[in-house]
Amino acid sequence: MQIKTMAEYAANGETPEVLFWVGCSGSFDQRAQKITRAFATILEKVGIQFAILGKEESCTGDPARRAGNEFIFQMMAQNNIQLLNMYGVKKIVTACPHCFNILKNEYPALGGNYEVIHHTTFLQSLIDEGKIKMKEGGAFKGKKITYHDSCYLGRANNIYEAPRKVLEVLDAELVEMKRCRSKGLCCGAGGAQMFKEEEKGNIRINVERGKEAVETGASIVASNCPFCMTMLTDGVKEVGKEDEVKVLDIAELIAQNI
Repeated sequence: MQIKTMAEYAANGETPEVLFWVGCSGSFDQRAQKITRAFATILEKVGIQFAILGKEESCTGDPARRAGNEFIFQMMAQNNIQLLNMYGVKKIVTACPHCFNILKNEYPALGGNYEVIHHTTFLQSLIDEGKIKMKEGGAFKGKKITYHDSCYLGRANNIYEAPRKVLEVLDAELVEMKRCRSKGLCCGAGGAQMFKEEEKGNIRINVERGKEAVETGASIVASNCPFCMTMLTDGVKEVGKEDEVKVLDIAELIAQNI
């Protein structure tokens, strides 16, 4: 995909409408790269003028701060803020709730003030404005979909409705897990847990969550976070249902039906 960078826009004296913050997972994880492509495809199709930072983008510092390394976090954040302010960035969209949360809620204290939107909220506004038109009788019509609330989008930022409203346009049946919304169960990756061995226990959190998703009878588990995507995919696999139950990001569902 040929996507322009902020540097290319700046060289022409232009500023794009939106900066798409890709994030580490969306850049380097093979599975999450598909989410990045799906979301970029949607933005291109609806004619949103957007850019990425490309090689200039570095980690937001979220895992470092969550793991307790404040020094590394501050260093990373200040470098990012310097770059974003240099380009005069006003509006950031990201497909990762971890990036979303830290850019929105924790960067302002260090001088990084931006309008930060998670991709599910952005997709909902595009649907509301009539910019996203869905195919009649699309691929998911009548199918059962269950939605997993990621911690950083749900409990941390109180965003529960936007992702569900996006799923509604697919003409599918939304079935909720017993633990959902503010009572949702973590996928097991947050707080930098993704990068360390778990403590001793009886069952892995992602297996527990995978079981709950499978028990709804849904054939698709919709997620909004690349970390949740990894954990839920492994959880569903552990329950032995990877052939019947697919884990897909909301952007992938929309991209297939647009």
